[in-house]
Amino acid sequence: MSERSALRSRLEALTREVVKFGAVGGAGVVVNFVVFNLVRHLTEVPVVRASIIATVVATGTNYVGYRYFTYRDRDKQGRTKELTLFLLFSAVGLVIENGLLYIATYGFHWDTPLQNNFFKFLGIGLATLFRFWSYRTWVFRTLPAREAIETAESFLAEDADAPHRTPHVRRPASRK
Repeated sequence: MSERSALRSRLEALTREVVKFGAVGGAGVVVNFVVFNLVRHLTEVPVVRASIIATVVATGTNYVGYRYFTYRDRDKQGRTKELTLFLLFSAVGLVIENGLLYIATYGFHWDTPLQNNFFKFLGIGLATLFRFWSYRTWVFRTLPAREAIETAESFLAEDADAPHRTPHVRRPASRK
């Protein structure tokens, strides 16, 4: 596999991951907005609290989507650790998302339903960038075996592209 085809393969995998992440995230955004607007208009719950409730509900649905759709091929060992990290990074995303809404609502007094939804949407966008990075980096980790296979394949491809080179063989240290 040449360096160019290896790069193309990695870009295609990243594109598939982004599309799947976006599909699950898009469904989560719909859940988030539906719950937010229902709580906001059917109860007396203040705007930021309604948003936090909606974010928590969407986070629950998103975990199921990410685990069983977007990252179903990732390491499934250590579910407790995975869920703990997911909830930790989701909480940071919740603060980003709802912090922006809080500042707009209580700091600038932009408190109409349209403004609430606009700043909630903007907060979701910023939090999504953070969540994508943190989930793929820390929560749904790539299986170590896949990384090893890809490294080995690229090493073998380099050797196949350069047959005139003598491969370096590392000999094990002798035991005493």
